Amino acid sequence: MKTKSVLRIGFLILALTTVIVSCRKNDKEPDEADSDTTAVQDQSLASTIVDDISNITDEAGRSGSVSGYRMADIGELIATSCATVTIDSIAASSKTITVNFGTSNCLCNDFKFRRGSLIINFTGRYRDSSTVITITPKNYFVNENLISGTKTIKNLGDNSAGHLVYQVTANLLIFKANNGGTIVWQSNRQREWIAGENTLTYLDDKYSVTGSANGTNTSGKTFSSIITSPLIKDMTCGQGKKHFISGKIEHAPSGKAIRYIDFGNGVCDDIATVTINGKTYTINLN
Repeated sequence: MKTKSVLRIGFLILALTTVIVSCRKNDKEPDEADSDTTAVQDQSLASTIVDDISNITDEAGRSGSVSGYRMADIGELIATSCATVTIDSIAASSKTITVNFGTSNCLCNDFKFRRGSLIINFTGRYRDSSTVITITPKNYFVNENLISGTKTIKNLGDNSAGHLVYQVTANLLIFKANNGGTIVWQSNRQREWIAGENTLTYLDDKYSVTGSANGTNTSGKTFSSIITSPLIKDMTCGQGKKHFISGKIEHAPSGKAIRYIDFGNGVCDDIATVTINGKTYTINLN
């Protein structure tokens, strides 16, 4: 009888130990397995496209041209325009500007291929407080990613630092190239013009972006994100360097740990880091 009791106790201890070890192992497995940065790449692509549309609108609204998006200079080739800009009424403060990149891909000076049009409606002058600008893509592709929906920019006037601030609201669908899936993007951000405001060229502009976004990534999962440190876009970085150079985002995909995205310390590059469950990964931005 004693032997049977000892055996029962031994089996019970072994079973409990197995359960505890198994639980600990299972607790660790999600952390170790969760290294997927796909949602962050989707976030980066959508955010860059949204900001890019603002840059094109800025230049078209200020100068009536998009010379900054001319054909890229390659070797000894002469740069020619990628886009035709049409203004329905030069005299009126409220107007519609159409930026047409044509029906075939054109290589622009940021080394991105574009085709299609952006229809930009202004309720007033670009720099006037309360002016509302509505941008509608029409068969608009960037590197074979099709963008549809609307984006609205409202001029909020100068802030206490004397910088123009714009409220930027986007409701876009991005159909990724090569049947890569669809990104649903809704964002509400503020864009502060911190340098280059007093010149016609966009090449000396610098912006600070704050706010939040939500939507669905290419895997069909919902997400939310918030900018925890202002994103800085510096157009002086030059050709091909159109990403944020600093700033931080907390990106939360449904059912996954928060992704902490860090765009760096001001260096003009296409690199960011992503921290997931305490582990940091380096990614190349789209």
